[in-house]
Amino acid sequence: MKTNLRVTVLAILTTAPLPVLAGGLMLYEVGTDNVGLANAGAAARAQDPSTLASNVAGMAFLPGTQITAGAQLLHGNLRFDVDNGTNVGGGDSGNAVEWVPGGSLFVSHELGDGWSVGFANYGDFGLSVDYDNSWSGRYFLQNGELLGMTFMPTLAYKLNENWAFGIGVRAYYAKLVNELAVNNGPLAGDGSAKYKADDWSYGASLGVMYSPQPGTRLGLSYTSEINLDFKDKLKLEGIGPVAQHALQERGVLDAATKINMHVPQTLTFSIYHELDTQWALLASANWQDWSRFGQVGIDLDSNQPKSVSLDAKFKDTWHLSLGTQYRFDRRWMWMAGIGYDSSAVDDKNRTVTIPMAETWRFGSGFTYTLDSQTEVNVSYEFASMGDMPITQEKPDGTRISGSFNNAWIQALSTSATWRF
Repeated sequence: MKTNLRVTVLAILTTAPLPVLAGGLMLYEVGTDNVGLANAGAAARAQDPSTLASNVAGMAFLPGTQITAGAQLLHGNLRFDVDNGTNVGGGDSGNAVEWVPGGSLFVSHELGDGWSVGFANYGDFGLSVDYDNSWSGRYFLQNGELLGMTFMPTLAYKLNENWAFGIGVRAYYAKLVNELAVNNGPLAGDGSAKYKADDWSYGASLGVMYSPQPGTRLGLSYTSEINLDFKDKLKLEGIGPVAQHALQERGVLDAATKINMHVPQTLTFSIYHELDTQWALLASANWQDWSRFGQVGIDLDSNQPKSVSLDAKFKDTWHLSLGTQYRFDRRWMWMAGIGYDSSAVDDKNRTVTIPMAETWRFGSGFTYTLDSQTEVNVSYEFASMGDMPITQEKPDGTRISGSFNNAWIQALSTSATWRF
């Protein structure tokens, strides 16, 4: 029973949903025209206030007062097909990523003498997964969320026509929800375990932008690591009497459980260059510190306190993207981009709770200028992860085996910018 108890508790506490975007959970898709460029040139474009999400220094190149508001829908194909290596009944997972809405808001204001202030609100971390409750992997995960939202006041200074610097203070709200089935044995139905917690934390965003000539900009942006401490009591329902008694004796039923994880630090370098009055070329390279995110701390505050450190064997990821913009006339502009992200896990370490792989992004969109003050954008992106085979087994012998076949995510984004 002691071994089964440890397996149950650790399984409940360590199955945070980690879906597949940007080599992990970091989203480039925040409801802006960046979707149509697959992130190409993001830290150097400085074409509207959404630059605050990718390089706060870009705000210094924006005149007057500007507002960008965006909305988007994410939808995916994330279906796990089990094979004969699975020893739990229940069948396939169903689609774990249905339509997920999102939005963003960015404001910039030029103070004068080179100074600008702004504010950004966007969610660029996490995604929800929802497997069928009775699928064969229900003892690993049924559904969950790991979502992060940034609220960021910003300050930028334009030293001269060439150099600009920026800083943002990120107030970060995160929410973690985890639910999975608990095996009560062959003669009883499944129980359930649920963990739900949230946390506020803080970080920083730093940026520098250099314009060697009009129409050419180079941008370097850094976002700091954000430490999250989730704390809640594990909610157990339908647990068999033997297991319930053992959990009660060890104080687990009434214990507060603390989960510590880290939103990765990132570094992005981008280039924006206008070839002429119609064509522009864009590129980005990005690094994300996912090896740090894979190190999770768990503290059980009970009459027998325990601390566990888990290593999901994540590795850092790299992103490369190329894009172009073409202006048909003063009203219409077309954009397109292609991007690649490496995977944060090797094939042997992939699990149904960490269904990540290398990702190819293909984006395109149009911006239409209504008048001198208003423009709107509609963009679409398709992100392909391909096939992701998985064999995952618990210490008690429970095993899930199969593959996510032809996995993909798509994003439809629309935004509007007003200039005053």
